[in-house]
This record gives sequence, structure tokens and C-alpha cells, in this order.
Amino acid sequence: MNSLPGNVGAAGGGGYDPNDPNIKRINAMMESCFGKTAMSGVMGFGMGGLFGMFMASMSYDTPYHVPGAPGAAPKELASLPLRQQLATGFKDMGTRSYSMAKNFGKVGAMFAGIECGIEGFRAKNDLANGVAAGCLTGGILARGGGPMAVGGGCAAFAAFSAAIDAYMRSPGEE
Repeated sequence: MNSLPGNVGAAGGGGYDPNDPNIKRINAMMESCFGKTAMSGVMGFGMGGLFGMFMASMSYDTPYHVPGAPGAAPKELASLPLRQQLATGFKDMGTRSYSMAKNFGKVGAMFAGIECGIEGFRAKNDLANGVAAGCLTGGILARGGGPMAVGGGCAAFAAFSAAIDAYMRSPGEE
């Protein structure tokens, strides 16, 4: 019987060798701040794209206008041929999805990188790391709105982070 590398597919094998240097290298990369930041950014980008696609698909229940010729009034989407309606809708969906994906990816990477840095600095893994990272991330994201926005972003993102982290750390029902 043919088996996969690492004895994964062998009859009775069913596992992997934790001492395999390739497994150790992958685990070390996934535990590094760079690995966590990159993975969070990529996963955030993917989730943002899906969320943006969903939100864009929900926005077509109201009258939608397409720019007309220069100097002319905009046309309603419903008055266009079906092919043009679909093309306009998919173009808008792609634009919204990409925009939301970039934002989610940026927030995910920023939060994970800051939290990992704080965790390394404090040499602890507790709720305070997530709250501090949330406050810094929220403040950085709101920096263009002035000091009140920075404070509000810090408080809101820290509270959200604390709530999620507390839920994730709560003991599960078994």
C-alpha cells in the first residue's frame, strides 16, 4: 500500500512525527510574530472579501443609479438591459469586496502583530495583551479623526477585544 510522506496514509500509522524537522520548522514559523501577523492578515483579507461580497449582494434592494453620458442624468439600474445590470452589479460587488478585504486584512495583521509584540514584551499570555493591543489598534485606526476619535477607537476596540478574548478563554462545555 502506498503511503504519504510522514507515514500519514499508512495502515495503522495515522499520525505524524513531532520530531520531524519540517514539522518543527512549520510550528516555529506559525508561533513567530511574523507568522501570526501574516496569517491574520491573509485570513482577514479572505474574511473581509466574503463579508464585502455578502454586504454588496444585500444592497440592491434600493434604487441604484448608473452614471449616464457626460452631462446627462444618471440612469436607473432597472432600466438597463440584463447583461449590463449584471456587469454593473458584479463590478460593484468586486470593488466593495476588495475594499473590505483590504480593511479586514489590515486590521487583522495590525492587531495580531501588536498583540504578539506585547505578549513577547510582557512574557505573559493573558487578557491584558488583547486589551492593550485592541486599544493601540483602535487608536491607530482612528488617528485621522483627532484625539477624541483616538480615545473612542481605543476604548471601543479594547472592549471588543476583551469580550472576544474572555469568551475564547472561557471553559467549554464537555
